[in-house]
Amino acid sequence: MSDVTLYDRDPKYIPRVAAVHDMCGYGKCSLTAAIPILSAAGCDVCPVPTALFSAHTRYAVFTFHDTTDILSGYLDAWQKEDVELDGVYSGFLGSPDQVAIIQRLYREYPNALRLVDPVMGDAGEMYPTYTPELCEAMGALADGADVLMPNLTEASILTKRDYPGQDIDEATVNELLGALLELGAKNVVLKGIDHGDGKIVNYVASASTGVAGKIELAHEKLPYMIHGTGDAFASALCGAVMAGRGLAESAEIAGEFVRHAMVSTRNQPHFEDRGVSFELNLGELTDLVK
Repeated sequence: MSDVTLYDRDPKYIPRVAAVHDMCGYGKCSLTAAIPILSAAGCDVCPVPTALFSAHTRYAVFTFHDTTDILSGYLDAWQKEDVELDGVYSGFLGSPDQVAIIQRLYREYPNALRLVDPVMGDAGEMYPTYTPELCEAMGALADGADVLMPNLTEASILTKRDYPGQDIDEATVNELLGALLELGAKNVVLKGIDHGDGKIVNYVASASTGVAGKIELAHEKLPYMIHGTGDAFASALCGAVMAGRGLAESAEIAGEFVRHAMVSTRNQPHFEDRGVSFELNLGELTDLVK
């Protein structure tokens, strides 16, 4: 497939993106990743907080507050102020009812790009606050998504398949990409294939060219794991797309941004606990719109 450009960026214009994610006080993910990363890429970020956490769910102790009850009034106020949006970027949700909130944004902002990170789990397991009902509801966001960005766990949940592990062959990649496109996604970025050869591989596929035209992107795998890299990747990819870069190029930019941020993270005290430290690398994204 040739690379597809989803947003025609006027270099003088600052696009506005609604970031529909949870807010974690500690752990560097969701809105605490989306706001600075998209801002660095020249976007005006409008948060829609789906939940409030003291820290993300990989910590042993965390508090969780579902914000569903406030969101209708929140968006009513936007309508009264004639807020305009160029993109709707969704991630972690607090309840199945929040899918309807995102679909409302789609109706009220029909020209906004739909950027969907279907945050549900990793390494074959759902996140602790997720239920089968929430995962089922999340699948509705795939239909019509301009970009759908699942990892292998999330791709398996969305397509109702057993989790295949991180090391999958090309036939399985093609099956998953095809099934995700059949859900109605216009473009898919499938993340996190690991053959144990020192690389992390992502795939980009488009409904317009099919699975046969997929693009493979490989990045060096570092010998340690950091929480929050998925959110940093998705946010950087969205930022690059909104900067006017092609989707495959955006996925390449995002993968390298995360790799560089992981190197920066390694230099921080208690680095394995604090989440991905991307602050020193945000200039890479600002360079996209200079």
